[in-house]
Amino acid sequence: MRDRDESGRARNARPRDAYGRPLPHGAVGEPTMPDEMVMSPEEALTEAQRLLDADRPFHAHEVLEAAWKAAPEVERELWRGLAQIAVGVTHIRRGNPRGARALLTRAADRLEPYAASAPHGIDVAGLVHASRRLAEHPEPPSTAIDLALRG
Repeated sequence: MRDRDESGRARNARPRDAYGRPLPHGAVGEPTMPDEMVMSPEEALTEAQRLLDADRPFHAHEVLEAAWKAAPEVERELWRGLAQIAVGVTHIRRGNPRGARALLTRAADRLEPYAASAPHGIDVAGLVHASRRLAEHPEPPSTAIDLALRG
């Protein structure tokens, strides 16, 4: 039976590894982000960048997903694209090049309309370029993946 919150929404209480893969119940995992997380765009970008820099793309995705769900309608696809970049990097780290290619391509396509006037100092053009480059070569690199959310 799946763990549920007070409103009956399903949540996954299983511990997770650094790349978000579920571990067996009772195992020691990495702390995840709280489901009810609320951050300003500035805080979300700062925290997501910190997590990306620490090679925690799954956790960065959780932060960006929370921002996406809280964003005004005009920015939702922007935040969704940012979250998809983090998921794409997660797939790279998990050794899933097909999933990485799909997510990174979708992210780039979703972000492109924001390139001319990106809010919050987000480097949309740089992220579109980086996403397309990673989608072309999604093999797990031996070094950190350098992604700058802001220019």
